[in-house]
Amino acid sequence: MWLGVAIQTGLLVLFAVGIYLWVSRQQRHMQLQQTTLEKQLEYAAKQWAGSQHEVEELRAGVIGVGQRVLQLDTGLNQLSEQLTAQLQLLADKQQALELTDPESKIYSRAMKMVQLGADLDEIIRECELPRAEAELLFNLHQQKKQG
Repeated sequence: MWLGVAIQTGLLVLFAVGIYLWVSRQQRHMQLQQTTLEKQLEYAAKQWAGSQHEVEELRAGVIGVGQRVLQLDTGLNQLSEQLTAQLQLLADKQQALELTDPESKIYSRAMKMVQLGADLDEIIRECELPRAEAELLFNLHQQKKQG
C-alpha cells in the first residue's frame, strides 16, 4: 500500500514539476512578447512624434507660402491696375493725336472708304492722296480681309 501511495505521490510531484516548467516557459515567452511589444510601441511613439513635428513644419511652410502668394497676388493686381491706367492714358493720347493731325484724318477716312468698298480711283479723288499711298492703303486693307 505504501508503494501505491509513493507511486501516486511521485506521479503528482512529476506532474507538478511538469506544470511548473510549462508555466515558467509560458511566463518567459510572455515576458519576451511583452518586451518586444513595448519596444515596438516605443518605436511607433517616436515615429508618431517625428511625424507630428514634420506636419507642424509643413503646416508652417504652407502658411508661409500662402502669405507669399497673397503678397504676389496683391502686387500683380497693383501692376495690372497701373498697366490699365497707362494703356488708357496711351489710348487717350493716341486719340488726341489723331484728332489734331490732319494727315491722319485723311488716312483714317481713306481706310474707312476702303472698308466700305470704294475703289482705288475714288479714294485718290476724294482723299487727295498720291496714287502710291492710296494703293498701299488699299493693298493693306485687302491683306487684312484675307488674313
